[in-house]
Amino acid sequence: MRLDLKEIIHVPGASRDFSCTLDLSQTELFGERPFQAPVEVSGTVRNMAGALVLSGSARSTVESRCDRCLKPITLQVDIPVETLLAEELEDEENDEIVLLENGQVDLDALFTTACILGWDGKHLCREDCAGLCPRCGKDLNDGPCGCGKELDPRFAVLAKLLDKEPEGAKET
Repeated sequence: MRLDLKEIIHVPGASRDFSCTLDLSQTELFGERPFQAPVEVSGTVRNMAGALVLSGSARSTVESRCDRCLKPITLQVDIPVETLLAEELEDEENDEIVLLENGQVDLDALFTTACILGWDGKHLCREDCAGLCPRCGKDLNDGPCGCGKELDPRFAVLAKLLDKEPEGAKET
């Protein structure tokens, strides 16, 4: 959605509200497509002493997997967006200011980028998730597995010393 801001560009104190829906169902992040539900975008653009300030948020329900136990989880995300808008840039390398095209801002591109950059790379089903056993793959949230402790290979020689029977200690 393109938001036309020509009416407020040169009117200090003016504002323009916006709301739209984004379809990010084909957006792939870390091998998954988490945004299966529509992303609700809303906010306001304000002319604050000649500077256009966009304040908004993107809200959605996303599908992911726990990073420890791989169970499917559903999360509510609310990604805030705050940026300056300008008709032209004085400093070409300033990536914090979004450039308007013919007095319009592309909300789809702006909020899609915000959703991708705001995606938290780590999700847990719960804070104390125990994860999976690295040897057998059992979900340790359901209880311990039968693997036992793995011996650190650096201490294998010392473990052999404990297995030896001391000399002179023979059973009769």
